[in-house]
Amino acid sequence: MHGLLRAAVTALLLCSSPLLFASSVYRCVASDGRITFTRHGCPTDQQQQLQNAFNASPGNGRPTPMANDTPERTARTTKQSNPQEPTIVGQQDDGCGNRITDRERREAIIKKEVRPGMTRTDVDSAFGKPDKISSRNGRTSYQYRDNAGNTRQIDFDEHNCVGIKGGK
Repeated sequence: MHGLLRAAVTALLLCSSPLLFASSVYRCVASDGRITFTRHGCPTDQQQQLQNAFNASPGNGRPTPMANDTPERTARTTKQSNPQEPTIVGQQDDGCGNRITDRERREAIIKKEVRPGMTRTDVDSAFGKPDKISSRNGRTSYQYRDNAGNTRQIDFDEHNCVGIKGGK
């Protein structure tokens, strides 16, 4: 009996429909008409529409369906003078406005440097646990002391990001 059930399940998996491999994506329309597609949802200031995406296998002889165009979309009548910046979909936000690149972040951690835009987690990775943590007006400061008695203070803003020295 178990062998028959196992054979039925195996046959079902081998003969499964390609529609089972379809996924859903969000179609995001910005106020200026730009359209982006993402699996992570749209920002709150954009219109969001759920769409099914189907990744057809190559060479199956059937055309791949495209996303349906919405009726409220209008044709552009003005030509843009500047090429539009590409929209990055699904980019990870570090919470500090992505002020430094991943490469700069890694280099700073390895060299034990502090750069504006680093998060508290980045500083923890570079220097370890602080000797003293103080908090004032929503801002946090870490203090580190080395073996020679020198101290280093690192200040974080209300978003737990290293700020620019002398600025806000």
